[in-house]
Amino acid sequence: MASISNLSLSHQSRFSSLYKQHSRSSATPLVHRNVHPTSNHLQFSPLPSKINALSESVRFSGNSLSNEIFNLRRPSQFCITKAAAAADADFAEPNKSFAERFPALVTGFFFFTWYFLNVIFNILNKKVYNYFPYPYFVSVIHLLVGVVYCLISWGVGLPKRAPMNKELLGLLTPVAFCHALGHVMSNVSFAAVAVSFTHTIKALEPFFSAAASQFVLGHQIPLPLWLSLAPVVFGVSMASLTELSFNWTGFISAMISNISFTYRSIYSKKAMTGMDSTNIYAYISIIALLFCLPPAIIIEGPKLMQYGFKEAIAKVGPYKFLSDLFWIGMFYHLYNQVATNTLERVAPLTHAVGNVLKRVFVIGFSIVVFGNTISTQTGIGTGIAIAGVAMYSLIKANMEEQKKKAAQQAS
Repeated sequence: MASISNLSLSHQSRFSSLYKQHSRSSATPLVHRNVHPTSNHLQFSPLPSKINALSESVRFSGNSLSNEIFNLRRPSQFCITKAAAAADADFAEPNKSFAERFPALVTGFFFFTWYFLNVIFNILNKKVYNYFPYPYFVSVIHLLVGVVYCLISWGVGLPKRAPMNKELLGLLTPVAFCHALGHVMSNVSFAAVAVSFTHTIKALEPFFSAAASQFVLGHQIPLPLWLSLAPVVFGVSMASLTELSFNWTGFISAMISNISFTYRSIYSKKAMTGMDSTNIYAYISIIALLFCLPPAIIIEGPKLMQYGFKEAIAKVGPYKFLSDLFWIGMFYHLYNQVATNTLERVAPLTHAVGNVLKRVFVIGFSIVVFGNTISTQTGIGTGIAIAGVAMYSLIKANMEEQKKKAAQQAS
């Protein structure tokens, strides 16, 4: 009974499980006091042991007492009672995290972080090439920083390292080789031509992906997808004819990168296992680093030892040179990781639109930062190519969603 009295004092505008044993009306004001259970006067019933007292609503055993209370016409007490009930309702609901209450805001933040890191990587990467034009060595640095990051993450158990065996190694090796080749060739193109032009050429990647699916894997590609790729090919061709920074090294390297990433996707499907994507990406990075080291040593090693490092340090100093190499590797790894986290939160349709917008952001910011002069025809061709990629991505995403719905209905 002592606990009930304390509850009454702390919540004077509310009653806990109030029962009246007789139906005779009384105008006597209500007074909370302890009464023996056998008394014929107003008494309190024990609180249910399994119900929280703060979420217990006011209950009366008859209509007579309810009518007397409301006939008193005390709006202030009634308002306080309603406010207390609302507070109890809020208290009773389970506490939700910020991400659960505002999912759209959190997803938007992921998209912003993904774009921001990608833009910073492309800009800083190109600035390094302006005074250190060694894309094979820079590609090694990208992967090396990411591998060190993964090893540290494994060391602290975030995430826990998944075991590796010969079978899985055999499946991941061709994926890592294609990843290494595509990554190196992308950097060769970045070093040779403008960032905006490289991304325009890389807009052809869906075309190579569709061609490989049709002629290598034997998957029938619908006619609407092929038609949506026509403006991509036309736009890239139009932009390439008048690109002021055009050279064959940059163009061919970007095309090889497209082919490499296409086959990486094909081999990735064969390497699908129960391992999580974070561990798979870590293992792919390690194997790809081993593939990138020999060409970097053979092709660029002698030049680097003779004058490459000396010239870079003489231009920007040792601290900036080393910090630039570290940060381009860090931004490369982080933007890929955040991209994976972002794509896990959204539907394929949103993913497709986001991927196209990312390329638009990179092209736009690179033109502004580096002041690259582009012709009107190049600008129009780039716009047509990006529009074609968007159309292709939307059609493909819709087809995938329809397949999933049909599979769910069939099951």
